[in-house]
Amino acid sequence: VCIFFFSRVLECQGLPIVNGQCDPYATVTLAGPSRQSEAKKTKVKKKTNNPHFDEVFYFEVTRPSSYNKKSHFDIEDADEIDKMEIRVDLWNASNLKFGDEFLGELRLPLKFLRQSSSYEAWYFLQPRDNGNKSLKPDDLGSLRLNVVYTEDHVFSSDYYSPLRDLLLKSADVEPVSASAAHILGEVCREKQEAAIPLVRLFLHYGRIVPFISAIANAEVKRTQKLFISRDPNTIFRGNSLTSKCIDETMKLAGMHYLQVTLKPIIDEICQVHKPCEIDPVKLKDGENLENNRENLRQYVDRIFTVITKSGVSCPTVMCDIFFSLRESAAKRFQGDLDVRYTAVSSFIFLRFFAPAILSPNLFQLTPHHPDPQTSRTLTLISKTIQTLGSLSKSKSANFKESYMATFYDYFNEQKYADAVKNFLDLISSSGRRDHKSIEQPILLKEGFMIKRAQGRKRFGMKNFKKRWFRLTNHEFTYQKSKGDHPLCSIPIENILAVERLEEESFKMKNMFQVIQPERRVLYIQANNCVEAKDWIDILTKVSQCNKKRLTVYHPSAYLNGHWLCCKATADNTPGCTPCTGGLPANIQLDIDGDRETERIYSLFNLYMPKLEKMQEACGSKSVYDGPEEEEYSTFIIDDPKETYKTLKLIIEGVGTLEQEHAQYKRDKFKKTKYGSQEHPIGDKSFQTYIRQQSEISAHSI
Repeated sequence: VCIFFFSRVLECQGLPIVNGQCDPYATVTLAGPSRQSEAKKTKVKKKTNNPHFDEVFYFEVTRPSSYNKKSHFDIEDADEIDKMEIRVDLWNASNLKFGDEFLGELRLPLKFLRQSSSYEAWYFLQPRDNGNKSLKPDDLGSLRLNVVYTEDHVFSSDYYSPLRDLLLKSADVEPVSASAAHILGEVCREKQEAAIPLVRLFLHYGRIVPFISAIANAEVKRTQKLFISRDPNTIFRGNSLTSKCIDETMKLAGMHYLQVTLKPIIDEICQVHKPCEIDPVKLKDGENLENNRENLRQYVDRIFTVITKSGVSCPTVMCDIFFSLRESAAKRFQGDLDVRYTAVSSFIFLRFFAPAILSPNLFQLTPHHPDPQTSRTLTLISKTIQTLGSLSKSKSANFKESYMATFYDYFNEQKYADAVKNFLDLISSSGRRDHKSIEQPILLKEGFMIKRAQGRKRFGMKNFKKRWFRLTNHEFTYQKSKGDHPLCSIPIENILAVERLEEESFKMKNMFQVIQPERRVLYIQANNCVEAKDWIDILTKVSQCNKKRLTVYHPSAYLNGHWLCCKATADNTPGCTPCTGGLPANIQLDIDGDRETERIYSLFNLYMPKLEKMQEACGSKSVYDGPEEEEYSTFIIDDPKETYKTLKLIIEGVGTLEQEHAQYKRDKFKKTKYGSQEHPIGDKSFQTYIRQQSEISAHSI
C-alpha cells in the first residue's frame, strides 16, 4: 500500500515581532516513532507577521508488506501510521550569529486525517517542549494548514494497461494539448501535482524526452502567437507544465550530477567560513571590504569553472531535453541568435545550479540548512552564477544592489560568456541519431594533435603526422591546417568507442584511439595528459548513445601480426578488455510504473468535475465560434474534437479502475478475517473500514 499526502501551509496571523523584525518561514516534517523525514521549508516572507505562504509539500509512505521497493518513508505495520505526525515549525529568519529564532510549532497526528481525505483548520502555535517557556501560547500567533491524506492500493500491471497506454502515447498526439498527460496538467490545481507522477512514469518507460519535446514545442508556439509576449526571453519562465516537468526531471536525473559537481566546494564553504560580505552596510567590525570581495570572487570563479567544465558529466536525458529546447527556440525565433542559449540556460543555471547553491540542503548537498553567514555567502555566489549563466547583454542592470553591480565588474570579460556558451553547446548536443536536424553544426573542440595513418591505401605508409582536429556534434574531422578542407571525416554515429592506448604500442605517451566500424582504428596523440582526457571525455559524450557502441576493446595496438595486449593473431578478434565508457549514458532510477499510474488515476478521479467541465468546454467550442465563456477560459483546448475523444477515454478508464477499487474494498470487507496475518487485531485502518461499511449499510437499509 502506497500512502501519499500533501500538506499545504496556507497562512499565519499575529506572529510575534522579534528584535523589531519578523521574516517568517515554516518547516514541515513527517515524523514517526523512531525517525523523521527531511524537513521541507517554505520561502521566507520578509517584513510581515501575517505571512501568506500557500506552499505545498508532498510526502509518501510505503508499507513493505504490499510494496517491496524503496520509498521515501518505510513503515513496518499499519498501526505505525497512526503514531506518525506532521510537525510544522515556524521560524524567524535572522542574521544573528546564533541562528534563526523559533516562533512556535504545530503537531498534527495522522490518525485525525484517516477519517477524511482533506483536512483544513486554524491552529494555535505551541511552544516546544524544550523551548522558551516564558512565551505564552496566545503570543505565538496561529498557523493555517490544509493537509490531504491518500492511501492507494496498487493493482497488478494489467489493470492499468488502458490508462497507461493512453498516457504513454501523449507525445504522439496532435496537438499535444489533446493528450491525456497534458489534460492532467490542465485539471490539476498545481502543475507540480501532475508533473511528479508524469515524469516518473515517462522516465520509467523511456518516453520523457519526446513528451517534454512535444509540450515545449507547443508552449513556444503559444508564446509566439501572443502579441503581448514576443520576447523570446520569456519562454519557459512561467510555472507551466513544461517547466515543472523539466524541473522534476532534473531533480531525479541530475542529483548525482550535482553531487560530483558542487558538493566538494559547497562542503568547503560550509566548513571554512571565510568572510564574503560585500554590502558595506552589513560589514562586521574588523572585516575588510576588499578582502571579502576577493574571497567571494575566488569562490565564484571556482564554482563557475567547475560548472562550465562539467558538461561531459551532464546526464544524457538532460542533454536530450536541452537539445529539444534549443532546437524549438531557435526554429521559432530565427532572428535571435542567442535564444538557443537562453532557452537552455534558463533551466540549467536559473532552475538547477543557482537553487542548489542557494539551498544546498534541499538538493541533498548538505544535511542541514547552512548557518546565517554561510547562507549569505551562498546567496551572493548564487546571484552571480545565475547572472553569468543568463548571458544577459546588460548584466549590471540585473542587480538592484549597487554593491552587486560593482562586484560583477570582475566578471565583465568575454572569456566568461565564451565559457558559458561552450558549456551550453556541449550539454545541448544530443546523442540522438538525428544530428542533421540542426541547421548549423555546433563546434565542440578543435586543436592540433598527432595522428597515425589509418592505412586506407593498401600499400600506404602508416606514419605519424601533425593534423588540425575539429569536433562538432555532426562529425570528427582532421585537416593539414586550420581552415583547410578535411582530409578525413568520421560521422559521430560511426564512433563505436573512444579509449586510451597503452604506451607500449608505439612508445608514445598521451595516446588514445577512436574505434570505427569494420575494425578501423584512428590512433591519436594529444599534447599532454590533460588534453588527452578532455578529448576522450568529449568524444565519449557526443557518441555515448550510438546504438552499435562496443562493450569491449583492445587497449594496445595490432602490430606485427598480433594484438600486443592479448596476443591474438586475427585482426578481427573481439576486444579483450571491457570499455570504460567514462560516462553514465543513463541514470538508473527506482521507479514503479504501476504505482505512478495509480497515482495519476487518483488525480483524475479527484478532479473528475474538472474533466467533465472540460468536456463541456470542448462541446461549446465545437458548436459556438464566438467569444469564449469565462468558465471555460482556463483550459487550453487547441482541437476540441481530439480533446473530447481523449477525455472520453480518460473518464472510461478511470471509471473502470474505480469499479475495480470498489470491488476490492467489498471483497476485503467480506473475505478478510480480523485477526488474520493480513489484518491482525489492533489494525485501526481495518477497524475504521468496518465501521464505515457498517454505517453505509445501515444508511442504505
